Order: sequence, then structure tokens, then C-alpha cells
Amino acid sequence: MLTRGMDSLRKLGIQHTVLPYDYQRSGALPAAEALGLDPAQVVKSLVFQSSDGSFLFALLSADAHASEKKLGRASGHKHVHPASTRDAERVTGYRVGGISPLGAKRVLPAVLDRTTAQQDKLVINAGERGVLVRLATADLVRTLEPTVADIRTG
Repeated sequence: MLTRGMDSLRKLGIQHTVLPYDYQRSGALPAAEALGLDPAQVVKSLVFQSSDGSFLFALLSADAHASEKKLGRASGHKHVHPASTRDAERVTGYRVGGISPLGAKRVLPAVLDRTTAQQDKLVINAGERGVLVRLATADLVRTLEPTVADIRTG
């Protein structure tokens, strides 16, 4: 199986490890649990929509929650809110539970949480339900060129 996310990493020559698991329900936390991984290393890829109608990714660890206010500030938007399931699937080309910035149909700006970015390696969805990839955080940053900022609640 080769997902668009894995294909994009392969084309860029980025080393990664494919981590398949038995998909039961959507979310990075259930994926971390299914694979026995530290939730701080598993990234959830959340799609947000700004007040101007544009979309962006918020990337943060499975055990964290995104602050709309901090995300808006970090992305240069006055207001952001979670995109609808329909919009998230439409702009990424992926189904919820398999959404990834890697190989997404549209290249969207991304904001990576500063605390999450401190991990040496991160695990992120490969673009299909039940398939994650582990890669060096530096490679993820080089690939996505995200803004790195504090976007957590609390």
C-alpha cells in the first residue's frame, strides 16, 4: 500500500517508517493507543478555516488541544474555526481519520505547535485511515515549512 502522503515523502527522499494499525475510530489519540506510542509524538492534523475563507492545518500532539485564538494569531488571521468535515475532506482529498498535510490535494499553510516540534521524531497520518508514518521532526518541518508557534490551549 502506498498512500499519497507516503509517495510525497518517497519523492522527496525523506526516510520514514510506515506504521499500520487496526483503525477503529478517528483521532490521533486512539491511533497512539492502538500502536502503543507516546501521544506527545503522534501528531493530529486539524483543518481550520479562517474568517477570509482560507484553510490551514494545525499540527499538534494527540494529547493537546488547539487554541483558536493562538492559531489565528500565529497564522495571521483575525479568527479561525474548525473546518466542517465536508470542507476538510474536500480541500485535502482525504477522509476524516486519514487527513494529512502530506500529499494533500491542496497545499495548505500549516502551524506546528512549538511543544510538539521539540520531539526528535514525530508520527503523522500518511493519508489513509489506519496508516501513520514516523519521521524526523526536522524532515517534517523541511517538507511542510510550517509556522512553529504555541497554539495549545491552557
